[in-house]
Amino acid sequence: MADGKIVGLDIGTSVIRVAIGEVDAQTGEVSIAGTSSVKSAGLRNGVIVNIEDAKNAIKAAVDAAEQNAGTTVESVITAIGGSQIESFNSRGTVPVSSSGKATKEISRADVERVIECATAVKVTDDREKLHVIPQNYIVDGVGGITDPIHRMGTRLEAEVHIVTAAKSIIQNIRSCIQRADYILDFVMLKTLAQTQSVCHQDEMELGSIVIDLGAGTTDVLVLINGSPISTASIPVGGNLVTNDIAIVTGISVATAEKIKVESGCCFLPMITSENDMEVILPGVGGRPPEVIMQSQLCQIIQARMEQIFGMVKAAIQKNTNDSIKQLSGNIILTGGGAMMEGAVELAQQVFRTSSVRLGVPESLGGVEEDYRRPDFATVIGLVLANKSLAHKKDTRHKIKKYSSSGEKTKKEEGFFKKIIKSLF
Repeated sequence: MADGKIVGLDIGTSVIRVAIGEVDAQTGEVSIAGTSSVKSAGLRNGVIVNIEDAKNAIKAAVDAAEQNAGTTVESVITAIGGSQIESFNSRGTVPVSSSGKATKEISRADVERVIECATAVKVTDDREKLHVIPQNYIVDGVGGITDPIHRMGTRLEAEVHIVTAAKSIIQNIRSCIQRADYILDFVMLKTLAQTQSVCHQDEMELGSIVIDLGAGTTDVLVLINGSPISTASIPVGGNLVTNDIAIVTGISVATAEKIKVESGCCFLPMITSENDMEVILPGVGGRPPEVIMQSQLCQIIQARMEQIFGMVKAAIQKNTNDSIKQLSGNIILTGGGAMMEGAVELAQQVFRTSSVRLGVPESLGGVEEDYRRPDFATVIGLVLANKSLAHKKDTRHKIKKYSSSGEKTKKEEGFFKKIIKSLF
């Protein structure tokens, strides 16, 4: 990252996306100078399986974004998700230092000590702590405190959410980016980045769920009281829907993907006898083309999408001890799968709530706004999160501690202020 330029890189199973943001030196506002979307290679279910192929795809995606933005890129920030991510909640307690005074006022040093105490949890040698996010502070037994500094007390406790990632996965990501001749500034949890681009502060406070419908995996982040309480990853995604279409109709996977994107719908009640259209299946091996109705295609897609949403719901209930009942915000759908017709309506049916919406990044200006789609939620979130968390220096090895000085948006004051540490 240099010269006020922020580059977000989303290395997806089927598509690699890049967004180049530029920060106004005077106002601090971000505008999107260029984006790109290039077919991915060398990945399976979100995991890099061929470094050389992945490197070439990353290079092609960044080159395309450079051309669109009319600039050059030196370093990038990227996201990670999938089954390689694990998270858990932890708690720490420390006495408040008196500094020789009779009264004990909580200082920033006390907050740092209690966070360090809560973070002092051993993880296995093959894993690395990616994020430590304070959820709640408790002073002398009184909880629900978001900022304990300057409060009087004798005992300070902190509840934190710790996100870890497999070291080997991060090393492979770093290797690909370095081989493509870019510097990796840092790695961020994918769904955490998405909250910055698609979530409103009131949604995070009320309790919401971010569901990233990817090609290889479906990732989930649960938020309550402005902080994450759980992450989950379901090892199925849009590619499984494509395979179902290919198997049932007897066409190639590539053709099935094209038909899914162009004619796919995953909620049958949206298709009536009046709007049910014909879908042409190209012939294979000399076989003549066939015609099926969109309603027939929808039945194939809906069955698998309903299963995916059901698996997400079960994972949330398991990981949060049924805290899903406390959520009164929204379910927010992101990723390429969210763009399928009927995704919102099907999620409403599975989760039995009308509070489901698409996660579309806010307008940040720029020549074009083709990034205002759910599949660009990650890269736009990376750009915005980098602006909130990191400054132009010292980002190569960790995100600097977030200062409470200066002007910030409400979102920056809330959720992203809480991220203490991000390592790669």
